[in-house]
Amino acid sequence: MARFNSAFDASGVEPAKPYELLPAGMYVAQIVESEMRVTKDGNGQFLWLMLDILEGPHRGRKLFDQLNLINSNPVTVDIGQRTLSAICHATGQIQVADSEELHLRPMTISISIKPPKNGYGERNAIQYVVPDAIKSGKSAMVRSAPPSVVSPAHGRSEPSAQPARSAPKVTAPRNPQQAQTPHTSAPRGPGSPWNA
Repeated sequence: MARFNSAFDASGVEPAKPYELLPAGMYVAQIVESEMRVTKDGNGQFLWLMLDILEGPHRGRKLFDQLNLINSNPVTVDIGQRTLSAICHATGQIQVADSEELHLRPMTISISIKPPKNGYGERNAIQYVVPDAIKSGKSAMVRSAPPSVVSPAHGRSEPSAQPARSAPKVTAPRNPQQAQTPHTSAPRGPGSPWNA
């Protein structure tokens, strides 16, 4: 039970509205937070990402993604690693030791809408566009592993999992113009792909 200091009167507060799905299309976005999290079954870890849309009418909207990097299924790990590679190429950071190196680096993403599945409604899915694909006009995008993108649409929130560490390191943004955008570093721990 949670007791409030004073009674809360909902009549004077506008109710929160569920986020609508982003329309399918190309967007400029950046990663603003990341951390390694433990899977629900406790047998793997995924890289959790929070992205911000940077331009257009949906500027400031948040998207979430997760890349399964430690998993007993090698196909799942392969998908996660290929998605991470696409992010690295899209941000120009080819060799990374910490997910924080991918923060605040604008990149092009392609948003699609996935149909309802497993009791969840429609949701947005992300593909990371490798810059050479933009120049050549070819489709060289890497799709993240479902259900990697979780949209808050229809009351669904980001994936629930226990963080690998309870207090991720908070650092100052590299770009002074975006000093109000917080971001965290992916924790390093046993089995973390970010260990040197």
